[in-house]
Amino acid sequence: MSLPARAALASSLAASVLLTLGAAGPASADSDQLWTYSEPYELVLPGAYEDGSAPERTVALKVTHDNADNQVGAGRISVDAGDLAAFAKVTWPANCAPETGATAVCDVPALTGTEPVTAAVLKVSALPDAPEGTEGNVRYTAVAGDLTSPQGETRVTVGNGPDLALSEAPRQDGVTPGSRITVPATLGNNGNRTADGALLHLFASRGLTFAERPANCEYRDEERGTEALCVLDAPIAPGQSFALNTPLKVGTNALYERYDYSVEPYSDEALEAARAGRTYTRGTGAELKPQPAQARPTAAAGTPVPDLDPQDNYRAVIIHASNTADLKLIGSRIEGAVGDTVRADVTVRNRGPAWIASLGAGEPAATVDVRIPSGTTVTAKPEACYARTKGGEWLEEQLGAPRYYCTTPIYLNERATHAFSFDLRVDREGTFRSRAAINNDQYEPPIRSFDPNLANNSARLVVTGLTPNGSPSS
Repeated sequence: MSLPARAALASSLAASVLLTLGAAGPASADSDQLWTYSEPYELVLPGAYEDGSAPERTVALKVTHDNADNQVGAGRISVDAGDLAAFAKVTWPANCAPETGATAVCDVPALTGTEPVTAAVLKVSALPDAPEGTEGNVRYTAVAGDLTSPQGETRVTVGNGPDLALSEAPRQDGVTPGSRITVPATLGNNGNRTADGALLHLFASRGLTFAERPANCEYRDEERGTEALCVLDAPIAPGQSFALNTPLKVGTNALYERYDYSVEPYSDEALEAARAGRTYTRGTGAELKPQPAQARPTAAAGTPVPDLDPQDNYRAVIIHASNTADLKLIGSRIEGAVGDTVRADVTVRNRGPAWIASLGAGEPAATVDVRIPSGTTVTAKPEACYARTKGGEWLEEQLGAPRYYCTTPIYLNERATHAFSFDLRVDREGTFRSRAAINNDQYEPPIRSFDPNLANNSARLVVTGLTPNGSPSS
């Protein structure tokens, strides 16, 4: 399973929206900027079915702004769909007043915060004779109060083929360790051609296990969780959809979990590419046979072709268990003669029962603020530790700093330890003490929300400098 590639695809789609919205920089109370974008950010429009009718798609135009302190009243958005006239039909919503067949002005509700509002939802369908590959842009500009947005564009392209799509399962919070849950989702074909079959890619993180292992799926267990590849060899016609209700067991080590699922048209080549030379073990249970949800008359099957629009082929859902994980920080007490170099360790220990993983944000499982004892100098540091001033500002010179921020990997398994080792030169005689502490307020995972004992999240570094003959100074 190529989970990183699919995660990268989802990240790139989100980044495209953020880039559209975010170039204005910080907003002050007397400054603001209006922005527009669309969902989807690009539309692949299926051509006609084989019976001549065409599926309809929607483009939701959104408006937002930068400054939450600035109340923006109702406005309007001017939309030009003239590029689409030669190959697509556009149906305007009730809040839009068409000026011509291809342009309209639509009412925009007030923006009471920085959350986007929906300005207009256009319905678009391909004309019966629209050539495959034809493309054009919907262009739009919003005005509200004294604010005017830059022009936004949504590219629309006509294509023929299957368009397998997965619905987004809802986030689940407060699930009980040891319980059994399901992840409800729907697999459908939104295209205009039949898919001969489907290949499902599934991933359940470490605190989750597949309650069933069907014989038409194969599995690979790894430290972060379990990957599965499932072959659905029945044809999926345009308009047909199936319920996929995956049963999962919630482990006693569960906390912040993630379930990923994606789909593509089946082919032998796609299956081999997903395996990527790795060994999978076939399940032994009853075959996975999605339950029909709805159907359209089957179109003739043809040679397998790539999915028409991969934007809706990948989904991920966070599953948060009601559990705890006790982090403990362990310092060092060491001694050495003046001029010698000693090794000082700062160790993060997860005492469980849950593992800790930032599978949504990809942040470190823990960040440790390490202050260096004053009578010593750092001559070597861990790769994941970054120099800071005493006040916490970034330092270009990475050695010899008085303070370091150190980051663990994005996960710490239950009962895992992760050590940060510093080489310290002893500069003078005496006993020198400093403090290291876990940041209990980091973004994700929020340690305060699951750690039952914050008192053990700090520790001491103690270095004793000895005289050259090896005795402490008097």
